[in-house]
Amino acid sequence: MLNKGINKHYFLLHLIVFIWGFSPILGKFITADTWQLVWFRILISVVVMLLYILLTKQSLKLTTYQLLGLAGTGVIILVHWLAFYGAIKVANVSVVMAAFSTGTLFSSIIEPIFYKRKIKFYEVVIGIVIIFAIGLIFSIETHYWLGITLGIVAAFTSSLFGVFNGLWVKQVKPAIISFYELATALLGLTIYIFIVGDFNAHFFELNSNSIIGLLVLSLVCTVFPFIASVNLGKYISPYTIVLTVNLETVYGIIWAILFFNENKDVKPTFYIGVAIILIAVFLNSILKRKFDKEILPETA
Repeated sequence: MLNKGINKHYFLLHLIVFIWGFSPILGKFITADTWQLVWFRILISVVVMLLYILLTKQSLKLTTYQLLGLAGTGVIILVHWLAFYGAIKVANVSVVMAAFSTGTLFSSIIEPIFYKRKIKFYEVVIGIVIIFAIGLIFSIETHYWLGITLGIVAAFTSSLFGVFNGLWVKQVKPAIISFYELATALLGLTIYIFIVGDFNAHFFELNSNSIIGLLVLSLVCTVFPFIASVNLGKYISPYTIVLTVNLETVYGIIWAILFFNENKDVKPTFYIGVAIILIAVFLNSILKRKFDKEILPETA
């Protein structure tokens, strides 16, 4: 019965990652700039989440400590999305997704700090191997340096809020966590855009591609996956979640080749770097199953 439950959670996690793998393709498809893309994505997601919470009659009441904590996590999520989609706008999808794989190294260091466990040697080694592979990619795709840098920032912030959500889900329902985090992100981004004076008629001008892309990105790639992924923090360690999210690299690159023929835009050595990353990810999975318990007994 336990194995059946574990398999169910892992299947859901892989489904979420598969959906997320299409997000960078939508980021390219949407012609709106990064600020518009992220603002409208969050706005649509927050409205839908609020409707879901009201329909399911969940309480929005939280302590001041919880509100402040979720607000802080929301800011991290905002930085993550700005960095991720900013990278997509200045580089190709394949390079950004490879850089995003550095999340494994960050999680191997961040998770033990907050979960008060020892840093596992093999996690760090595998993380360093991934960094080496990113360095290899960086050395041959130097014209994408900004996209690679922003991709690494997106990976770091993803690891950070993944760990925090793994802690918050012990106290607050997943939908409530998601709503307050994204609502804070929306508020923060709105204030910033207002201060810099970009809230004008042009900001709200979206073509049909952007409207369709934003609806799919928000409804399909955000609301359900975001709430479900937060809930998985009850059963699967943040490191394992981030590790599995590295498969988003595979899906993203495959989609990029199918939709944008990106295999013609990068050098063959790029795929050597990607292969090293994937081997490291799967090796880590094997080692983790051999030496560790995947399910967190204290949160199950």
